Amino acid sequence: MSKAIPALVLVFRILTLAACVASGLLLVLDNFKDEDGDRLHFYDIITFRHVLSAAAIGAAYSLLQLPFNIYYACTNKRLIRNRSMPEFDFYSDKVVTLVLASGVGAGFAAGFELKKFFKLLLQVASLGIDYNNFDQELAKYNDFFEKAIISSGILLVGAVCMAVVSILTSITRTSNSGFFG
Repeated sequence: MSKAIPALVLVFRILTLAACVASGLLLVLDNFKDEDGDRLHFYDIITFRHVLSAAAIGAAYSLLQLPFNIYYACTNKRLIRNRSMPEFDFYSDKVVTLVLASGVGAGFAAGFELKKFFKLLLQVASLGIDYNNFDQELAKYNDFFEKAIISSGILLVGAVCMAVVSILTSITRTSNSGFFG
């Protein structure tokens, strides 16, 4: 097996870590104050908590795997030299990929649907109030949900990178054994 695959796994793990951290950070900083003085934070919407949890799990897993991948990329040997490490990589990469993908789906669904819902809700609530105030409030809500959607898009990059890692680790898992095991 060439040194290219372990190096690619390392690069894509670093990209996954960066995307998960960036997604989580953008989501944590997403809040605003409405005209009544109430603050809306990402954690007020349970689905966005799931997005943050998925990003945190992806970042923690990538951080956990980083020393093992650095060693493997530099020496072309596993730090733990029995069959358990390739098996762990194979299955855990798939699980983390699915966790990230569920966070992406939830974030996009909630972001787009709630953005439309709040636009309609504000239109109904604005009957009889100042039109300029309506535009300002709508802009605040749109900005809030657009940041959450962008955060989900960044998490999508992390999910795709983790899917590539999952494919690459399955290649290294199958190349280590012969035809009959």
